[in-house]
Amino acid sequence: MQTALSAGFILAIVVWGVVSPTTMGSVFDTALASITRNFGWLYLWMVLGMVVFAVFLAFSRYGNLKLGDDDDEPEFSLGSWFSMLFAAGMGIGLVFFGVAEPISHYIDAPPGTVSGTPEAAGVAMRFTFFHWGIHPWAVYSAVALAIAFFQYRRGGSALVSSSISALPWKGFARMSGLFNGLAVVATAFGVAGSLGVGALQINSGLGKVFGLAVSDMAQIGIILVATAMFLASAVSGVGRGVKLLSNVNMIMAGLLALVVFLVGPTVAIIDTFTSTLGNYATEFVRMSLRATPFRDSTWVGSWTIFYWAWWISWSPFVGLFIARVSRGRTIREFIVGTMLAPSLAAFVWFSIFGGTALHMEIWQHIPISDAVRADTSTALFALFDALPFGTIMSAVATVLVLVFFVTSGDSAVLVLGMMSSGGNPNPSNKSKLMWGALVAGIAISLLLAGGLKAVQTATIVFALPFTVVIVLMMVSLHRAVCEDWTAHEKRERELRRRMRQMVEK
Repeated sequence: MQTALSAGFILAIVVWGVVSPTTMGSVFDTALASITRNFGWLYLWMVLGMVVFAVFLAFSRYGNLKLGDDDDEPEFSLGSWFSMLFAAGMGIGLVFFGVAEPISHYIDAPPGTVSGTPEAAGVAMRFTFFHWGIHPWAVYSAVALAIAFFQYRRGGSALVSSSISALPWKGFARMSGLFNGLAVVATAFGVAGSLGVGALQINSGLGKVFGLAVSDMAQIGIILVATAMFLASAVSGVGRGVKLLSNVNMIMAGLLALVVFLVGPTVAIIDTFTSTLGNYATEFVRMSLRATPFRDSTWVGSWTIFYWAWWISWSPFVGLFIARVSRGRTIREFIVGTMLAPSLAAFVWFSIFGGTALHMEIWQHIPISDAVRADTSTALFALFDALPFGTIMSAVATVLVLVFFVTSGDSAVLVLGMMSSGGNPNPSNKSKLMWGALVAGIAISLLLAGGLKAVQTATIVFALPFTVVIVLMMVSLHRAVCEDWTAHEKRERELRRRMRQMVEK
């Protein structure tokens, strides 16, 4: 029943977007304005709370507990594990916003900063680090940890509802279908939004390399072809398709970043990374709770609130996927691995691409900002135009986005299949095909309803209900961790007592 209701609701939105995209766009815009105005503070506090919660668990005594039995070993190597969680978590977004976001903040700076100044460039990089660093990965880590803990340590199913089983209020058990349904809807719209962004950039890349016209029809065709590809990958299984593609696109992304680092302003890139990391650390709390109650500004809502909603909407998908590949790791290893390593990789990526773009804009007067104003999806290719091997790098970047599209898609249909089959870690191919078609349909309807703006709007709107579920998951996880640690200590004391008795005898 839950699967039918969730799928039916999603299908209704798809049909609405195709039949009357203008009406859907207008309704979503109204909902967005209301949510941003009335609940923006909630997103800020929620995400900062998950950062604090994750850090507490990692560095407390509870960090020694394993996600599974005490003798379980990880299924995947550290390298493959990192590649899969990183590709599933934010692959397309890194490529799309690598140049676009720093330049956007530079030409339209946050309130209190004068746009187009050296100070604006520094602030632009700092907020880019903020939007792609510790905070989003804390969201993923906290949700994934709750799912993995209850699945592997307590024998629960791979469902969001299993993660609230430690709550003392039994009435929540009767609401498990609702919680799982909210997770499905948030996942479907979050992933579809990302795929829509990927289609925009693939279209721009093909236009740059092969002259393909940028149009709605071209983007719909790209979504359909890429959907066929990620469904083919998904039905091959996580151990083959997802793992192989994740490793491939990490290598491609690393090589592309290395080339830009070497042929671009290398010293300026290193200085950008160093300076921005320091500023990010010192301004961490202030940025986390930044709101503008005394300014008529939409900047925080358009950027920070959008991102926090995006990460929240992705959290059940990424959480279930990371949990699927993380059995056998300790809580401390899990949190450090899912928060610090990907954040550092994102910082390096944005320092290379954003730092190079800002250096060219400021010192070489190359008008990359004009490309951002005209079409955000062309920003990366405008950067490549100003570098050696530009056409080759544009082609590689287009393929990279396509591969990220496939890895995000196949991970998503795997997770949606798990959700709709009672937590089965190996859902049927029929289920994967159904969810793949629905996710592609959402992406197409959002593009028709307003492109990137509609993607952002839908993400924020459908993430809000899931914030309540996340709060319940965190409370339940804390109770369960405390209970298991108490039981663990009791077993350890009993073992030591028996060993002393054996020695005395």
